[in-house]
Amino acid sequence: MNILLLGAAGFIGTNLTLELKKESTNKITLVDRKKDFFNHRIIECKNISIIEEEFSENTEFDSLLKGQELVYHLVSTTVPGNSNQKVPQELAANVIATAKMLEACVRCGVKKVIFISSGGTVYGKELKCPLREDGETNPINSYGLQKITIEKLLYLYRYMYGIDYRVVRLSNPYGPYQKPNGVLGAITTFTYKALKEEEIIVYGNGGVVRDFIYIDDAIKGIINIANGESLYRVFNLGCGYGTSINQVLHIIEQVLNVKLVVKFAEARKVDVPENYLDITRYEEVFGGLEPKSLLEGITNTASFIKMEYKI
Repeated sequence: MNILLLGAAGFIGTNLTLELKKESTNKITLVDRKKDFFNHRIIECKNISIIEEEFSENTEFDSLLKGQELVYHLVSTTVPGNSNQKVPQELAANVIATAKMLEACVRCGVKKVIFISSGGTVYGKELKCPLREDGETNPINSYGLQKITIEKLLYLYRYMYGIDYRVVRLSNPYGPYQKPNGVLGAITTFTYKALKEEEIIVYGNGGVVRDFIYIDDAIKGIINIANGESLYRVFNLGCGYGTSINQVLHIIEQVLNVKLVVKFAEARKVDVPENYLDITRYEEVFGGLEPKSLLEGITNTASFIKMEYKI
């Protein structure tokens, strides 16, 4: 199958590529701003080609999409924590660019688009957990607004042109190849800082509850959703239960056998107090996910960080 990954150099794209390349019949094209962004393990892979290209409203999408059958849309130009700072620019960079990409999908005959949305932000703060796919979507940050708007665009383009699609409302993935000093990924960042004996910054009192999923489980779920047959087009994907930040910190201490240095900072308005997903729909269609426990996932993450960063 001819598969295109947009935003392929990031955390999810790297892990997804490493899994997709195991199928020798897949011809995979990876797109991101610079080849230097890709992990060396990806660059060395066979049956993979890399294209340096921006994702923007000025992108020549036809040249990227010609001959492609399946497209994974992994791009976001912002993150939840800072996404309310330049709302008009963020909407243009993500929503308008996606609309132009979908126009090109129609012209190029792309069969299916897989969009990685956000289970953590599209629902907002008004619903009770666990959150179901048919719940109301009232984001409190522009990151979630972008995601839900793109979901509606996919629905529209299916209605108008028959493009098949799947939306993965992903919770909070963590694990190997996630940048440990970036702005996403509390578990990976905390584990990295713990290994380096650095101070950990926590916004609020540590009581914020999130749904954390180990990256291998997330990739398995994404591929099942992409390749499976179902009348549903929107799926939550997480571990299905909530864990507080304080609990995460305790497990990291347990795994590493260290005492963490934690500084609690002022809570952020963009952070929903509690968010975890109902994954019943996924498990009814694809079977039990059986995600790794946080103890096992953090152990694996710590081992990778030690090896990758020689700590």
